[in-house]
This record gives sequence, structure tokens and C-alpha cells, in this order.
Amino acid sequence: MSRRVVRQSKFRHVFGQAAKADQAYEDIRVSKVTWDSSFCAVNPKFLAIIVEAGGGGAFIVLPLAKTGRVDKNHPLVTGHTAPVLDIDWCPHNDNVIASASDDTTIMVWQIPDYTPMRNITEPIITLEGHSKRVGILSWHPTARNVLLSAGGDNVIIIWNVGTGEVLLSLDDMHPDIIHSVCWNSNGSLLATTCKDKTLRIVDPRKGQVVAERFAAHEGMRPMRAVFTRQGHIFTTGFTRMSQRELGLWDPNNFEEPVALQEMDTSNGVLLPFYDPDSSIVYLCGKGDSSIRYFEITEEPPFVHYLNTFSSKEPQRGMGFMPRRGLDVSKCEIARFYKLHERKCEPIIMTVPRKSDLFQDDLYPDTPGPEPALEADEWLSGQDAEPVLISLRDGYVPPKHRELRVTKRNILDARPPSGPRRSQSASDAPLSQNMLETLLEQVKALREQVQAQEQRITALENMLCELVDGD
Repeated sequence: MSRRVVRQSKFRHVFGQAAKADQAYEDIRVSKVTWDSSFCAVNPKFLAIIVEAGGGGAFIVLPLAKTGRVDKNHPLVTGHTAPVLDIDWCPHNDNVIASASDDTTIMVWQIPDYTPMRNITEPIITLEGHSKRVGILSWHPTARNVLLSAGGDNVIIIWNVGTGEVLLSLDDMHPDIIHSVCWNSNGSLLATTCKDKTLRIVDPRKGQVVAERFAAHEGMRPMRAVFTRQGHIFTTGFTRMSQRELGLWDPNNFEEPVALQEMDTSNGVLLPFYDPDSSIVYLCGKGDSSIRYFEITEEPPFVHYLNTFSSKEPQRGMGFMPRRGLDVSKCEIARFYKLHERKCEPIIMTVPRKSDLFQDDLYPDTPGPEPALEADEWLSGQDAEPVLISLRDGYVPPKHRELRVTKRNILDARPPSGPRRSQSASDAPLSQNMLETLLEQVKALREQVQAQEQRITALENMLCELVDGD
């Protein structure tokens, strides 16, 4: 009699569990905007959720520890004149978040470690370059201050947030609405999906589509794509009969899928959340009340179903904690923040282990908060893998780090093309003096601004102490 061989995997018994009621965040008016983004972003310090707001767009930022009922007067981040469609935390600074809106702009915000007394209304910088709504944001995984945005104008723009400049604009690659954009692990390539049913691999610095596959999923509804650590592309989409489907593709051979599996007939778009450290992909459908998860391996059938976390309430959106924010003492390998209509509920994925010791096999070194490259190094063609950190002693987020935006000085601009006026000896010292005078003025103004900022911070701290004292 033949024995059935069970596939060996340390993740076979991963199970999901909703946090206790007192660990949820209650009384949050989650946005009702019709848009297929996750509406939630989380890092080891903060939870951010897009919320309903009259007369514009807003999101709320809560310290992770501030669970329970949220005060109805809790300050919001309000600056957009139309609904916010996507938010994304900077991977290299836990106090910096970007927001994209129906008002065609992207705003980058500095969130203080203390809870402010009033709404945050002034972004560090506003990025204007799209002609229609901006619905997708994604920070570069390894280069400092590099942010990607994709808009309803079918254009992808890559920005240097530190200067406010457009680094690259990819405006003739997508003939229709862009549904998703994902960086690979070192930020050298993009995987994009589009309403024209084409999956594209893009080299953004060359401005080239290096591989593409038409109708990776044959249905008309939106498709999503993410890179795996093996360099494959994992996709979710729909069949011609509107069944939900998942696929795994090798960009070097797009003719045949590595794997293709039909799932069910629900009509919600499946949002894939991929964890490269475990090579597990979690599928969350908007309107679903479950999270299905699969392990991606090198052995057939390549995409292995693990389990389903089910609950009673449908999800309006989902936040996915980076690895460095997990509790390694509890063998936690993923944490989600599930949005309901009026609350946010953490869901914890755990590998059952008897030992209390640090589990090396569950926690390989993972990307930390330090960038591997500067923006101009990446733009010039350099690539670097993420700077890794160990989680053996847990992760302590660094203290508040300020993002300084330095607009390019017009004095540093390149000279206009064409014949240059010959410079006389008397001109040279004059222009040098002017330059030094201007630099002195800029320095004096900057010192004045810093002094004012310190006064404002001191006053806000005094107010916080008074409120806490009462």
C-alpha cells in the first residue's frame, strides 16, 4: 500500500488569530471611496487609515499603542482638496508618509512622535505633475527619498522627495488605467498591470518595457502583480467566466505560466501581500471576510495552499506590517490590520512552536530602516540590495528623524545652451560676491526658521503636559 507523502514545510501550520477586543482601534470612520487600494498603512510606530472627511481628503495617524476607542476630535492629516486614494509609509523613515489624492497631487508628511493638538495641514512637500487623480504610491525599497506615483493620466512618475524633482516620467507605456505597480527587491525593475490586460516588466531608468504578457488573466476585471524573491511574478486576476484566479510567471519566459489556479467566483479584487522572508503570499479581497495564504517554492506545483483565516465581518481594507514590526517572542510571522466600517482589528499570523528561544529559521535578517543608496546614485544606474538587520533582540524604531527638503538652487542650474558671453575680469569678483551674499541670507533665514520651529515644538509640548496633567 503506497503512503501519501506530506510536503515538508515549517509554514504548514501557520494560523491566524484576531487580536482581543481591547487591542482593536474603535470609532474610526473608514473611507467609503470606491477605489481598490488597501486604505491602510502601518509601520513599527504608527497606524494610518484613510477616513471620511467633509470638504476634502484626510487620513488619521495613530501610535500603534493607542488602542481602544479613538477620540472623535483626534487630529487628522488634512491637506488634500479631494478624497485620499492611497497612503504609503517611507521604508527608511518611520515618521514620513506619502498620500495620493483625487485632487491630482501627492503630499509628503512628517508625523511627530507626540500626538499633535490640532490637524496636520502643512505637508513637507507637495508633488504636482499628474493631470488626473493619483491612485497608486510606492516608495523605492533601497534608495533614499525616491517615491513612485501612478495616476489616472496613465503616467508613472518617479520623484526625488528630498528635492521635489521629477527623476523619471514614464508617460507612453500604458495606453489605459494602471491597476498596480510593484518594485522588485532592489528597485531596478517594476511590474505593472493595466486595464489593457497586459502585465509588463519595466526598466524605469531605461524607460523600456523589458518583457510583457497579454491576458495573463483573461477576465476584464483588475489584475494585481508582485515580485517574488525568486524573481518570478505572482498575479491575481479573473478568468473569462469571472472566476478569481492566481498565477505565477517567469519574466524570462512569459509564454506559459509557472502555475495557474482558479479560486472562486467572488467579484472583489484580490490584493496580494507578499512576504519575501517566508515566501508566503496572503490574498485579501475587498468585501471578503477571509485571508487565504499560499507558500511559493521552487518545487511543483510552486504555489502551495496553506490555510484560510476566516471571520464574520467583511474587510474594507488591509494594512500589512513590515517584518521589523513583528513580535519575534511569539513566533509571529505576519500581522494585518483589517478595516471594518468603524474600526481596525489586528490579525496575527503565528507559527506554533514550543520553544521560547529566538527561532532563526523563521526570522532571517530582514530589510531595516537604512537606505542602501542615495537618489542620484540610483538614477545614475547603481543598484543595491536592502540593508539587512537581525531581529534576534527585537526591533526598536529609531527616534524621530526629520526629512529635510532642499529645493534645487537656481544658482546651481545648468547654464543655458548656446554661446556664452565672454566674462571680463571685473565681472568675476562681482558674481562671486553676489553668490556669497545670497548664501549668507539663506543661512540667516534658515536659522530663524529653525528657532521658530523649536519655539512651536516647546509650546506644543507644554500644552500636551497641561492636557495630561488635567
